[in-house]
Amino acid sequence: MQLRVALAQVDTRVGDISGNAELVTRWTAKASEEGAHLVVFPEMTLTGYPAEDLVLRESFARASEHALVDLAATLADQGLGDTAVVVGYLAHTEGAGPAPVEAIPADDDRPGDANPRHGAPRNAAALLYGGEVVVRYYKRHLPNYGVFDEARYFVPGTELPIVRLHGVDVALTICEDLWVEGGPSGVAGQAGVDLVVSPNASPYERAKDDLRLPLVRRRAAEAHAPVLYCNQVGGQDELVFDGDSLVVSADGELLARAPQFVEHLLTVDLTLDPSAVPERRSGRIGPMTVTRHVLSDQPVPPFDAEPGLVVEPLSDCEEVWRALVLGLRDFIDKNGMPSVVLGLSGGIDSALVAALSVDALGADRVYGVGLPSKYSSEHSLADAEDSAKRLGLHFSVIPIAPIVDAFHSAVDLSGVAAENLQARVRGTLLMGLSNQHGHLLLATSNKSEVAVGYSTLYGDAAGGFAPIKDVPKTLVWALARWRNEQARRRGEVEPIPQNSIDKPPSAELAPGQQDSDSLPSYEELDAIIADYVDRDLGMAELLERGHDPEVVAKVLRLVDAAEFKRRQSAPGTKISLKAFGRDRRLPITNRWRESLPSVREGAATS
Repeated sequence: MQLRVALAQVDTRVGDISGNAELVTRWTAKASEEGAHLVVFPEMTLTGYPAEDLVLRESFARASEHALVDLAATLADQGLGDTAVVVGYLAHTEGAGPAPVEAIPADDDRPGDANPRHGAPRNAAALLYGGEVVVRYYKRHLPNYGVFDEARYFVPGTELPIVRLHGVDVALTICEDLWVEGGPSGVAGQAGVDLVVSPNASPYERAKDDLRLPLVRRRAAEAHAPVLYCNQVGGQDELVFDGDSLVVSADGELLARAPQFVEHLLTVDLTLDPSAVPERRSGRIGPMTVTRHVLSDQPVPPFDAEPGLVVEPLSDCEEVWRALVLGLRDFIDKNGMPSVVLGLSGGIDSALVAALSVDALGADRVYGVGLPSKYSSEHSLADAEDSAKRLGLHFSVIPIAPIVDAFHSAVDLSGVAAENLQARVRGTLLMGLSNQHGHLLLATSNKSEVAVGYSTLYGDAAGGFAPIKDVPKTLVWALARWRNEQARRRGEVEPIPQNSIDKPPSAELAPGQQDSDSLPSYEELDAIIADYVDRDLGMAELLERGHDPEVVAKVLRLVDAAEFKRRQSAPGTKISLKAFGRDRRLPITNRWRESLPSVREGAATS
């Protein structure tokens, strides 16, 4: 028995229900042209993901529900009714809303002490066929960690619908359901199915593609059936989705894999043996109720199967670069912004952000401004000009020394306050240019600086988006070298001046100032930040990992003290295990401090 399936890895827009519905229609037509019998779209395609508190608006949910019904009719009207379409959407069902507590246990069907005002919002997927909404599935497992707040918004589902399409029994699941052992995939395996479909909105982070394939293989083994893992692509505020959609056979063979960071229709020919399923059950199985729905028992006519496309994952630097480019491009374009402006200092951070911006938007939409002070070295402005010339972006120079002197004539500032005044003058001028010309100002601070507060509020921290906010300084250098190497291989001009890469980093707010005057080496700093911020390790664990006690104590003090600054920083694309912002939420007013372990504690852990 055969079935041609297609995974539509598309870039949706949150809140653009009509636009997203049109996207589904267009890509379904492409799938139909390629002879697909079933096409799968990502999680919450109609509303975009994550929709955050829009989920709680009944008007938004009603629009989603109506759009789903209209979409089924539209597909049929356009001659696409014979193609089964699985599409994610937002549903509101009768009953109490989400409980104001942790997610409901997997074996508990009760709505809990729920909020009745918003009904029961559901993260849902539907199968459309013949102009009708045939079945609806409500996501069972609601992630409530990291960037996810689904227990805040949704009520978990309790039913597992299985649809017979051309003689093939297809079970529906959604995203997190695959991450749970013994979840809906396990129920599907006990019920007896031929295929598991999984719409996803799985955000990118470094090396996450290494986790997905083993995960999907485990769920395929659990379901005793192939799994279609369709992931969305595109940027949404701090999040970026990389696609990387997969098709895995019941025995774990990778049948197809889509490219990362681009929209793509992945078409796969499956050969299935219904006799391999010994028993097909319905009714209560574990925590879920299995329902069965028959659309067609007749198999599709035999056809010549073609091998699926298997794209190799990208290298680490290329993966990160493309994530940052896509995250920036979608933030600018989806918000209707015409262009960006940034301060070009001649340093590596602004040079990298400029190169990312040109790759994302094109040189004509990028405006760089040199803002030299009396402490700027001769090479700083030269390197900034060199960067602009290499990239072909717009460039202008505004010396700030006279403006800073005017401030000093009006108020007596010294030390750090005087140094930061220069940064704030730059921030004010850049914001003025942003207002005047409609550019979005890009902040150029990296994760290392954001972590320890090595930036000036209303100065270099000013901006509407921070493209490298989640990029540690050591990775900034690695990305710059990688991007230049790619240009050399293509016979192009290297976009980032070598001098910007090689010279010691400096804010140039005082004579001869260098970052190393007040910070440990970036190799040491980034290693501690990765352990303390990304992995949430405490002092004792940090020391066990070999970090220097004095350096750890200093870095932790700096990180903890800078929380109030981070609350005011611009959003930036998440690429790490834990990014500052919605991914890491600590109180500003906070007396807890990690301390060196006592002798007794040390003895206990040795």
